Amino acid sequence: MFTRLKDLIIGPALPTRMAGHKRLNKLRALAAFSPDALASIAYANQEIYLGLVVAGAAALAFEWPIALAIGGLLAIVALSYFQTIHAYPSGGGSYIVARSNLGTIPGLIAAAALLTDYLLNAAVSLTAGVAAIASAFPELWPYRVVIALFLLLVITLLNLRGLQETGTAMAIPVYFFVVTYFIMIAFGLFRLFVEGPTPLQSAPVTALEPLTLFLVLHAFSTGSTALTGVEAISNGVPVFESPESKNAGRTLMVMAFLMATLFIGSIALTRFFAVTAGSNETILSALARRLVGTSPFYFIIQFATLGILTVAANTSFAGFPRLAAILAQDEFLPRQLSSLGDRLGFTNGVILLGAGTAALIIFFNGDTHALIPLFAIGAFLAFTLSQSGMVIHWIKDRTSGWLWKSPINALGALATGTTLLVVAFSKFLDGAWITILLIPLQVFLFLRVNRHYQQVKDQLSLHGLPPSLKPVPPTRVVIPISGVHRGMVNAVTFAESISSNVTGVFVEMEPGSGSEMEAQWKEWWPDIPLVIIPSPYRSVIGPFLEYLEKTDLEHNDGQLAVVILPEFVTNSWWQNLLHNQTGWLLKAALLYHRRTLGLERVVIDVPYHLKI
Repeated sequence: MFTRLKDLIIGPALPTRMAGHKRLNKLRALAAFSPDALASIAYANQEIYLGLVVAGAAALAFEWPIALAIGGLLAIVALSYFQTIHAYPSGGGSYIVARSNLGTIPGLIAAAALLTDYLLNAAVSLTAGVAAIASAFPELWPYRVVIALFLLLVITLLNLRGLQETGTAMAIPVYFFVVTYFIMIAFGLFRLFVEGPTPLQSAPVTALEPLTLFLVLHAFSTGSTALTGVEAISNGVPVFESPESKNAGRTLMVMAFLMATLFIGSIALTRFFAVTAGSNETILSALARRLVGTSPFYFIIQFATLGILTVAANTSFAGFPRLAAILAQDEFLPRQLSSLGDRLGFTNGVILLGAGTAALIIFFNGDTHALIPLFAIGAFLAFTLSQSGMVIHWIKDRTSGWLWKSPINALGALATGTTLLVVAFSKFLDGAWITILLIPLQVFLFLRVNRHYQQVKDQLSLHGLPPSLKPVPPTRVVIPISGVHRGMVNAVTFAESISSNVTGVFVEMEPGSGSEMEAQWKEWWPDIPLVIIPSPYRSVIGPFLEYLEKTDLEHNDGQLAVVILPEFVTNSWWQNLLHNQTGWLLKAALLYHRRTLGLERVVIDVPYHLKI
């Protein structure tokens, strides 16, 4: 039943041989990897506006130069990552570049920064999307958490279905958004040409704070969240159709052009029309109202914004599981994250990201403005480490064109590093300190996981293991008894096939029940001794483990008794809930019980499958 339900929701399992066919062409790849950069005009514009409006109408004049500065920064970062894509066609982005050129610790810092940024991007995108539609329908504001969680569920299920389905589903809202906003911006530029700009002095805002350099820097730092998501294509190069690097590079350039045009164009219209927004409205909603009123096209714009912000979370779903899989393959995260699921995607990474995003949405009550201060630190830290690593890469390899390629990446490192310092300084007390704290904690976790895997390898290694010259003693077998039934017959028969020293053990929960059990036991196996252990506290596991330790010490024969567990298996999952799971609990206790006498205990399951 569970399998049929899973196949209905996410589709049937695909064979591994189809992995090479699950690739994305440029149109689908642009839809899958670029929504974050394209959608950034929603929350980045909003944060620039909120950062400046507190200083009154005069401060809003800085919207335009801030937008140009961020656009220039985007051009530098995009060009830098264009080179990274061709230098590292296997993907991995900042983590691979930083680790191979700067060392393991810088690489892990870049990975931690990116994982944090992917998680925050998903939460910010979804909550900003809900804010966009709630601006058009104010009655939805009280339900923003529920709506955001529903949209998250849809995105998660689409990603569980696999790459091709995700790219196809994402293409519709992405291109609908691009067309809609290009129409709005073109119409706005036409009106601006005809009507001329609106004086900022006419904007109905009151200055609550003085206009300072710190306030402008704070607005720039919050607006720089527009650049998050540029990294995603460099991580996802392997999923492009051949030639992978060429297609990924072209897609990156198209993405950067579209993002810069939409971002700078919308900021320009907001500035030169002196647009302001109310408390329950986004700045883009206010801009659309200013241009087209409350006509049907206004609602189309708001639904387009909701659509792009919803699928902007897909940038995280494309990048987070893949980066987590690379870290898992390098033994810095649990290996389960590197396993391909039924639909040839990294299912565990998708589920982990979905759960983490849901937790953020609930904890911050679906408030984008509360999440933004945590944002961008991870992205710019990863950008800086990646571009610094690329400079070292060109200097070490000295491949064709390295003399002009290395300065481009050096400029990228300088620009993103400077932005990182500005963001960390201006947003530290607003919440950036949380991200700054989480990144080293993640690096510590990575190192602990890696240390565990290395210790496991060392202990399992056959290197230096001397041959054993000790004779193997006869095996002792102990069978815990719950009753005399068909499942027990199979267990006893198997025990007698491997040893002549077999003992049954019955833990007496109620006084007198041991005598009745002993009589039944003698009828079937008179030659096999049965030990009755009273349990005054009605526990099975404790007295049984004490008996095992006691008999092992008494025999002192260089081995621990083998435990054979008779266990019946139900036909349906719900039937399993009707039984007390004593066998499972006992097995877990035996497996994780500390070693006795420095030896390991063998535990053998003998199943009996019920037919009902």
